[in-house]
Amino acid sequence: MASKTGYFSHPACGLHEMGPAHPECPARLSAIEARLRATGVWDALEHREAPPASLADLELAHDRYYLAALRGFVDELKEQIEAGGPEHIHVDPDTAFNLHTWDAALRGSGAAITATDAVLAGELQNAFCAVRPPGHHAGRAQAMGFCFVNHIAVAARHALERGGLSRVAIIDFDVHHGNGTEDIVAGDDRILMASFYQHPFYPEGGSRSNAANLVNLPVPAHTRGMEIRELIELMWLPRLEAHRPQMIFISAGFDAHREDDLGQLGLVEADYAWITWRIRELARRHARGRIVSCLEGGYKLGALARSVEAHLGALMAP
Repeated sequence: MASKTGYFSHPACGLHEMGPAHPECPARLSAIEARLRATGVWDALEHREAPPASLADLELAHDRYYLAALRGFVDELKEQIEAGGPEHIHVDPDTAFNLHTWDAALRGSGAAITATDAVLAGELQNAFCAVRPPGHHAGRAQAMGFCFVNHIAVAARHALERGGLSRVAIIDFDVHHGNGTEDIVAGDDRILMASFYQHPFYPEGGSRSNAANLVNLPVPAHTRGMEIRELIELMWLPRLEAHRPQMIFISAGFDAHREDDLGQLGLVEADYAWITWRIRELARRHARGRIVSCLEGGYKLGALARSVEAHLGALMAP
């Protein structure tokens, strides 16, 4: 079994943007890269360029008519720009599509699928996908919350439908509830989804499903890392142990960091390292160490970059 950690990305992920001063900006990826280069982590990773996912790939998690509508935005935008109109189409007040969004979304899911295949083949021990736009708010037929295509849900279904696995887990530690992932996987007993998130907070209502394959932990604002760790020990881990996932997928949002203005939780880099270590221990027991992680939120650039470094450090450790 290979011991390398893969790092999957593509330049297209830096071309999607939603307007000046938007927090989900291309600088997020460049800040991560700069930090990893400065600390030497960059050179220890196995770098791979993400191919585009196919429509058949995306249909593992999304409605085909929804995907057709997203693709149609490209031609609509071209006509709009040629007529002197805006360079974006808004799907909600916070979420906008530009000429590069569709390609970036395809590359994001392509990264997650290719990483999954490389880990399943034993070429890599685990992998991190440095992609944007993020995905965990994208439901089966809805874009929202900066997200258009749900990369983690696509990859998890790929592992089940094409990778020969029968049980996987999705772990989401973004400050916001992964409502899109829940919409796609609720009731699919092959997938156990474990998450914590600030509540009440975006999206309104938090979890809307009582499906048995969901372990949702809503926590109030200002909850600190040690409290989160205790909840993970008490609530996540027993369910994950019982599920015995053959592969683990992580929606890695870092906006629960205490410095991030888009949330009000109190995690720090050491908490992300601890969570990742606990996931690795679980993966070693049940999944041959197989983990694929995808970037979700994290908008304070310095805190984001340091947190990704901590996450990767735990993934890379012997």
